Amino acid sequence: MKFTYTCKKVSLNDSIKAYAEKKISKLDKYFSEDTSAAVTFAVEKDHLCIVELTIRGGGALLRAQTEAPDGDMRGAVDAAVGYIERQILKNKTRLAKKLRSEGFPPAAAADDFEVLEEKEFNIVRTKRFAVKPMSTEEAILQMNLLAHDFFVFRNSEDDSLCIVYQRKNGGYGLIVTDEEE
Repeated sequence: MKFTYTCKKVSLNDSIKAYAEKKISKLDKYFSEDTSAAVTFAVEKDHLCIVELTIRGGGALLRAQTEAPDGDMRGAVDAAVGYIERQILKNKTRLAKKLRSEGFPPAAAADDFEVLEEKEFNIVRTKRFAVKPMSTEEAILQMNLLAHDFFVFRNSEDDSLCIVYQRKNGGYGLIVTDEEE
């Protein structure tokens, strides 16, 4: 597995990076050799440690963002790795087509937490609505008026399908779709 590290508002010593690499490498059994892991370390106000872990491999993209109080960066790394492993085990039948199927351990190996596999995705409600052209600012205003976390709209500038969303850390995000050729 190839590792990429990013530090925001914090400088880390090599022991934290080595610890993260050791813990994340335990997930190698689920992936092929061409997998990459991007780890972002950040510290917010009140010494809140944040670790974002993104793993790309085997056609799958797995992401975890965890927080730990009082400068416990190792605890945040452990929580992120545990979260990703639970997601893999929970969705192992769906991911088996994308990841190495022989990498999944028998069900008895998950002794520290209970894993319930979902048989299917239950869609309990379907909404249909017209996606009208508007600016990003109008879409954010509409999202706030509806008190939603995200809003789908068509960008009036380039007619692309876009999504604005509210970020956990404050501010807004914009997802712009590209048409495949």
